Formats: sequence, C-alpha cells, structure tokens
Amino acid sequence: MGVGTPENILECIALGIDMFDCVMPTRNARNGMLFTTQGIINIRNEKWKDDLSPLDIEVGGHVSTFYSKAYLRHLIIAKEMLGAQIASIHNLTFYLWLVKQAREKIIEGTFTTWKNNMVKKVSQRL
Repeated sequence: MGVGTPENILECIALGIDMFDCVMPTRNARNGMLFTTQGIINIRNEKWKDDLSPLDIEVGGHVSTFYSKAYLRHLIIAKEMLGAQIASIHNLTFYLWLVKQAREKIIEGTFTTWKNNMVKKVSQRL
C-alpha cells in the first residue's frame, strides 16, 4: 500500500481507509527522521545536540519518554546501531499513538476537526 507519512495516514482515514503498510517509519528513523506530535525532527541537526528533553512525552512508551533528543542525536551521528533501533521504536510508537487517537476521535465524533489540526502539526519541520 505504501501510504506512509502521518499526514497521508490521517487523510486516508478520512477517506475510509483502515489498513496501512509502509516502511517509512523505520526507514526514515534509521536516517534520523523522527515523527512527533509537534512535527518532524531531523535528529542530525545541531539544534538537538544539547536538548535533554524526551523524544515525545505525549505518545508514551518507554523509548519515547526515556531517551533524550541529545542522546539519540549522539547515537545517530556516531552511527551506533542502538540509535537506529531507538528511532525506529519511537516512530512506530508514534504511528500507533496516531491511529489510536484517530479511532478515539472517530468514536467521539470529532475526527475531522482533530485531523485538520493534527495534519498541520505533524507535517511541520521542527
């Protein structure tokens, strides 16, 4: 199916599609791109070098709330395999969070408004 970005997934859900399969969360993670509730992070950027905040506390999960952006940046820059693993787990956690939130908003009847706000947030580069 190849639908991959968070924005694409939300737009497809709005169209009634409910099954997705894509390598984007893990492939992009291995190259230092993180999907977060606030937007897209290129963890290789210098701005994350001293950022000790968690990857994304809102999505939950051990990896996303325990490891800092600075630590993950160090691992990715050093080409440590652990960096690719942490980034992949984070992105998969984010994707699971995103579709669970979408389901909750559909049940609540607030999906369209939520989706429009989320598309703006998750597609911006930080």
